[in-house]
Amino acid sequence: MLIQSITPEQTYPLRHTVLWPDKPYEYVRVDNDHEGHHYGAFLDEKLVAVISLFVYPDNGQTVARFRKFAAHPDYQRQGIGTLLMQHILTEARRMKATRLWCDARLDAADFYRRFGMQPVSDVFYKGPVPYAAYSVALTENAG
Repeated sequence: MLIQSITPEQTYPLRHTVLWPDKPYEYVRVDNDHEGHHYGAFLDEKLVAVISLFVYPDNGQTVARFRKFAAHPDYQRQGIGTLLMQHILTEARRMKATRLWCDARLDAADFYRRFGMQPVSDVFYKGPVPYAAYSVALTENAG
């Protein structure tokens, strides 16, 4: 398997198929996609999973947020998502982020907990899907 940088446009088919298949295709785009760092996992040159990382200043610190994490159903539960998470944790640290966070679907919460992420919000909904914000400190002095 190979993890490499990809364009935002390369993420859209998997984002749509996996995350929001019942929504219009445009729904999976993020306004600031052009500001993000997008990564794809390739098996035999086939893009099978994607994740997007956004790094920005927040209260004097650098914070990283990942969004639109999607693995094709045929390739889930094979360790690919774990490798992508490890990749963005490394990338976020390299970019000097002190914290990594996401809006996690509750059905994926146990996966995120394996990386030390903890809930930092109450449950909220995007359509019928329950979410909570999850976060992990990336440095010892992060708050």
